[in-house]
Amino acid sequence: ADIYVNVSYEFGMARTQRNKATAHHLGLLKARLAKLRRELITPKGGAGAATGEGFDVAKTGDARIGFVGFPSVGKSTLLSNLAGVYSEVAAYEFTTLTTVPGVIRYKGAKIQLLDLPGIIEGAKDGKGRGRQVIAVARTCNLILIVLDVLKPLGHKKLIEHELEGFGIRLNKQPPNIGFKRKDKGGINFTATCAQSELDGETVKSILAEYKIHNADITLRSDSTADDLIDVVEGNRVYVPCIYVLNKIDQISIEELDIIYKVPHCVPISAHHQLFTRYTKPKGQLPDYTSPVVLPDGHTAVEDFCLKIHKNLLKELKYALVWGSSVKHNPQKVGKDHVMDDEDVIQLVKK
Repeated sequence: ADIYVNVSYEFGMARTQRNKATAHHLGLLKARLAKLRRELITPKGGAGAATGEGFDVAKTGDARIGFVGFPSVGKSTLLSNLAGVYSEVAAYEFTTLTTVPGVIRYKGAKIQLLDLPGIIEGAKDGKGRGRQVIAVARTCNLILIVLDVLKPLGHKKLIEHELEGFGIRLNKQPPNIGFKRKDKGGINFTATCAQSELDGETVKSILAEYKIHNADITLRSDSTADDLIDVVEGNRVYVPCIYVLNKIDQISIEELDIIYKVPHCVPISAHHQLFTRYTKPKGQLPDYTSPVVLPDGHTAVEDFCLKIHKNLLKELKYALVWGSSVKHNPQKVGKDHVMDDEDVIQLVKK
């Protein structure tokens, strides 16, 4: 029954136009929805309730990183490359069925990596195994959301929505709101700065939904109803997040340039090991800010030319290369010369 009410409240909020007059109504709906979701966050049957096969993973080491994403976006492949942990990988969806731990060491720190099963839309409402997956994600110190660069970035919004519904706040700080329950005296509301959404009436209504009639509330920043609800609920976790955009070897340089502008984003290719080459315009210093990324096995000067433009190879006279692939710096080479990672190249046209 909770799931149906949950959907009803979300539909009601979506239909309500957002303005000052409706802020009070939206605040009440959000509070009621948050209370229902709390029941989904808390395992039924108490703390000792079973969490499902593969989800009872002991937290070890200095930190825990969770890999979250839709099925078959490359989480298992990426984890295998990082930590040598094998998780059933296939070219079809829903192949990872349990949480698979791996461990890496970075500057002396022991970091546990968890390949979490692919979540689906509706996990926060108790659908499928997503509820168990996100419960594990709540215990992570860092979340990597792995996305398939070939699929719509709408996947990013869907996953964020699911995690938000489970009380996980990504790349955010706790709201700057003072909240103290008391035995009597009513609601004492104070705002130290201008508020665009909350007022005394809305705050009292939200607290009343939680049967809180005596409390001190201090808003120290421009806060929303969601911020106040998060503080009252008290079970939110604030986790840094990195968006890993996988399979970039299948897109163009122009598309990659656009992806680089996405905040907290790291483009990769988990299946193909990639190497970087830096360009050096004639008479200038090498450009270390915009490397040309080539897949392993395709690192010759010819591959470099084709990566930039198909007609460039026809115009090539020779190339000058600096780096570990040559004996002299620079060294004059032809199109068949195979470069090493982080070599610097300058092309000379006919």
